[in-house]
Amino acid sequence: MLKGAQSWEFKKRPVIRGTATIVGPDEGSGPLGNEFDIVHADTTIGQDSWEKAEKKMLEEAAKLAIENACLTKEHIQFYVGGDLLNQIISNSFAVRTMQIPYLGIFGACSTSMEGLAVASLIVDSGFGHHVMAGTCSHNSTAEKQFRYPTEYGSQKPPTAQYTVTGAACAVLGNHGSGPVVTGATIGRVIDMGIKDPFNMGAAMAPAAVDTLQAHFRDFQREPGYYDLIVTGDLAKVGYEIACELLEKHKVPIHQTSYKDCGLMVFDREKQDVQAGGSGCACSAVVTYGHILKRLKKGELKRVLVVATGALLSPLSFQQGESIPCIAHAVAIESEVR
Repeated sequence: MLKGAQSWEFKKRPVIRGTATIVGPDEGSGPLGNEFDIVHADTTIGQDSWEKAEKKMLEEAAKLAIENACLTKEHIQFYVGGDLLNQIISNSFAVRTMQIPYLGIFGACSTSMEGLAVASLIVDSGFGHHVMAGTCSHNSTAEKQFRYPTEYGSQKPPTAQYTVTGAACAVLGNHGSGPVVTGATIGRVIDMGIKDPFNMGAAMAPAAVDTLQAHFRDFQREPGYYDLIVTGDLAKVGYEIACELLEKHKVPIHQTSYKDCGLMVFDREKQDVQAGGSGCACSAVVTYGHILKRLKKGELKRVLVVATGALLSPLSFQQGESIPCIAHAVAIESEVR
């Protein structure tokens, strides 16, 4: 049901029955390396292009998520997903293999929670019994498309972020055991006029704060309602700006633990990742790999995940456009129905 101005409350509390996370070697060497299902030792994953490697990871994640949900592919009525590549080809080509009815979405790096929100809406409304949400990204495909190919060897400023190589999927059902999705807040497009594609954190931070404010307003909650609030991939620069904006707007974020997936997935002191992680897979692998495990163990009871995305394209950047951004929030609880 509609809650407030821009949120959904899921009365039937869709269950996250199974998840899967696949990552590359850098992510496997990070602080959460032991939390992921599969860590590939090579970013090519046995493929002859980076793009095929990204698609392969998503196929692996989808197959494993279904298995972990104790279901078969035939049980999945719809798949909701997207990625960063031209016309979301990683998802479209992967679903070509999976042959599951498909809703392609694009929210840039916010796609993980956009997909989870839409999949939850389908299950909560009764229009699907089992729905899968998924996304993926690859450092080399993203660099090639949005900045400079890895082979070019260009130097990056400290504000730049390091795209996560990984894929993650979640299977939601109208029954079963596992963490439940209780609500979602759909973000607005926020554009503060930033044009630097090497400073995405600064561009996305205002969108994250706007969605957080909307969520608290719509659900009439304060941050302390949650044991943990994480933003998607603001990394060091964006996280610090978000903290300043939350203080400026008098949002009592100190009531809870507030972290950022871009700072959790890598160790900035030991890994050469500039400001931290980014990419569609950033919030996806952290949420489905690390956070859900803490929910299942009872270490957390309520979590709010706010995935952020920069809605630029190579064309818009070349034409001098600024970078519009968005953030979508999903509330997840540990309760089992």
